[in-house]
Amino acid sequence: MAPDTALARQWLNNGQATVVVTVVSTQGSVPREAGTRMLVSATAVAGSVGGGHLEQQAIAMARVYLAGERAMQPFEWPVKLGPTLGQCCGGALTLRFDPLNESMLAHWADAPPRFSLQLYGAGHVGRAIVHLLAQIPCRVQWIDERESEFPPGPLPTHIERLCVEPVEAEVALAAPRSHFLVLTHSHDLDLALAEAILKRDDFAWFGLIGSATKRARFRHRLAAKGLPDALLDRMTCPIGLPGITGKEPGVIAASVVAQILQAH
Repeated sequence: MAPDTALARQWLNNGQATVVVTVVSTQGSVPREAGTRMLVSATAVAGSVGGGHLEQQAIAMARVYLAGERAMQPFEWPVKLGPTLGQCCGGALTLRFDPLNESMLAHWADAPPRFSLQLYGAGHVGRAIVHLLAQIPCRVQWIDERESEFPPGPLPTHIERLCVEPVEAEVALAAPRSHFLVLTHSHDLDLALAEAILKRDDFAWFGLIGSATKRARFRHRLAAKGLPDALLDRMTCPIGLPGITGKEPGVIAASVVAQILQAH
């Protein structure tokens, strides 16, 4: 994922001399869009401006810059990907190299999140999904009533871990047009969450882990509570893109994250 303000701030506060490489303009077919950024220090890289030969050259130039073999002033590198680097994209772009400092950080704008998601459940599938979402610009609230189920260690700044009870109370706090994904350890809790989410009626997408049989049972129970068919039709269960089979957590996670991106 592109480096955000928090990561850039961390590198700056650590006294880690860093160059910010930014795609400032593009023409034709190129690997990344204008505004894409990459942080480069003497020993680490965060983000990507497109990979391949272009990125190798950009990292090398940044490290020459850090070593003081160039004057420490911003500069630009216009490059035609085909003639200059032999890349098949064939387009052209310009990279800008700036030292990371307070002035630059003051004007840093993070990429807008693709979507906001409330993810209920910190089991194996939930963990696999969060692992993928860590690499995507989005906003996630990861919610479970069991503290012990969350993996140890820090999470990316765009993923918030919430251990609360009752968890269904968090549904009302989500922003309008949020996405919801329910995969808890309890069918009763899944049902309570499904009812709370559907009653909001302003969600962008709602996915519920389970089989077609589970969907039918939940639909019957929710209809008995007065929820209309048009609303129940918006409940996605089973989750995942059609045609992708397998019950391994990683397979389910890849399919579901792709489905959320497609829905968005």
